[in-house]
Amino acid sequence: MLSPESQVNSRSSRIVIIGGGAAGYFAAIRAAELSPGSLVTLLEATRRVLTKVHLSGGGRCNVTHHCFEPVKLIENYPRGSRELRGAFTRFQPRDTVAWFESRGVKLKVESDGRMFPVTDQAATIATCLETAAAKAGVKINLGASVVKLQRDELGEFTLTLKDGSEVKADRLMIATGSAPVGLELAAGLGHKIEPHVPSLFTFNIKDQRLQDLSGVSFADVSLTLQCSGSKKIERRGPMLITHWGLSGPAVLKLSAFGAVSLHSSGYQANLQINCLPNMTPTQLDAALRQYKNEHARRGVLKNGPFTDLPRRFWETLVTVVGISDDLTYADLSRHQMERLVAELHAGSYQITGKGVFKDEFVSAGGITLKEVDFRTLESRLIPGLYFAGEVLAVDGITGGFNFQAAWTTAWIAGQAMVESLG
Repeated sequence: MLSPESQVNSRSSRIVIIGGGAAGYFAAIRAAELSPGSLVTLLEATRRVLTKVHLSGGGRCNVTHHCFEPVKLIENYPRGSRELRGAFTRFQPRDTVAWFESRGVKLKVESDGRMFPVTDQAATIATCLETAAAKAGVKINLGASVVKLQRDELGEFTLTLKDGSEVKADRLMIATGSAPVGLELAAGLGHKIEPHVPSLFTFNIKDQRLQDLSGVSFADVSLTLQCSGSKKIERRGPMLITHWGLSGPAVLKLSAFGAVSLHSSGYQANLQINCLPNMTPTQLDAALRQYKNEHARRGVLKNGPFTDLPRRFWETLVTVVGISDDLTYADLSRHQMERLVAELHAGSYQITGKGVFKDEFVSAGGITLKEVDFRTLESRLIPGLYFAGEVLAVDGITGGFNFQAAWTTAWIAGQAMVESLG
């Protein structure tokens, strides 16, 4: 009687990937190109593939980020950074750029490090992936919803589709993103699932200091988040005041790193804002005193000493701390100066809920990482089962980092599936 390995090698090996998104396509292409003799099949439950690719980046597709040092790259992943460090030494943004450019798609770098196709069209990326898959011989099955998954004693997977048909696989990869079906299939085989919670969102804050300031932006602030029972989380960057509260890169980063804590607290938390993070309280106080000495007759409301602070915010702050419209610097009391310094350096605001971030579709949660070998992306529990992309409990901040995690894990998994077949 042939051994299980001999039985596999005696016929065309069957690699099946569940999920027609970025990770699914990338892994299928990698596997098919490395093993032209294998039957590589991609199953997509809907009638449309690469949905997030088409929608991301406002329809331009933020492919990756211009960060080519793995040690720095992992700093952009609230969850999964430790596991991705080794993975990024094998396939990182530099490799992503080379992969697409070798297939005729050039990428450009924007001022914030995000990378897009030079066409500014997500369809360019989607077409590239579909063309590469077709050229490699990947079989695409649309409307193929998997309702049951079994694995026999020989290591063969049997997938039962919604229409009652069956698909057999020697190697199987789940790349269904945050969709419940993939997580349910993995759980059915014994994997632990970390619940999905929103990541990358804005903060709802009702405060008179922000009232009527929608559209006012800060080039650089330092934010400190404190949720009940959790450690403080700090992030820095640009911030935008909106009609519902706060948004901008600093807020989105903070929401990602605080996603689990914020969810646990019902999105009720304290936010401390340092509006001028390059200055200490002592320096702020000194700047106020110097301005007072040099411009004693000027009105406080219309004349702020800090050029980096939005004028409208200064005017609101002055009013909130109880300084009258006609007060001059000559009459500014020591107590009023202390209040201004306190508000500028560590203003305290209450988060009362979360908003949305329309350009991203990211959540925290998925297959628990300790059950996955990141050298191959193979399950530590079920031999022959692999994962890639957002189905894993890995997520990054906005800026192309989530797509990069998908490209990296898919590339490694696609190669590992072929190598494991011998």
